Amino acid sequence: MINRRKFLKAGFLSSVIFISSGCELFSVTTPKETLAILQNDLFPHSKKMGTDVKKYMQIVLKHSKVSDADKKFIKNGIKWLNEEAVLLFDSTYVKLPSDKRQEVLKSISKVKWGRSFIYDNLTYIMEANFSDPIYGVADGQGWKWLDFNTGLPQPKKAYL
Repeated sequence: MINRRKFLKAGFLSSVIFISSGCELFSVTTPKETLAILQNDLFPHSKKMGTDVKKYMQIVLKHSKVSDADKKFIKNGIKWLNEEAVLLFDSTYVKLPSDKRQEVLKSISKVKWGRSFIYDNLTYIMEANFSDPIYGVADGQGWKWLDFNTGLPQPKKAYL
């Protein structure tokens, strides 16, 4: 039996963000959809390397070692990112063309929460790209890209 807290935590990436303009519903987008596009905007090379950053973020958001405050910041950051996109361009982040999304990122990078949000996402993206293949999100392409030879022994089971 799953308790309410676990259900809510697990359901985060499948939830929906409602963006409103005044009193009327403006748009609906999922955090997972926004996060995927954001991560591609921040480091498009992940896709070329075949890294499943979305899967890594699901692991991170379920992990007990990641604080509830950090998980909440990711969720709020996605909401605030969409709100900034609506404020600047009357559209959610996922519906904007690439150049406009970059303008939104430049805008949020001027405020503390935005810098932290971008930094945190880049950290998770790098962790995913250069993680051991045991985690199932990267197959060593990040290591090949860096011309990196791993140390031995390699992990036998995933830590996360």
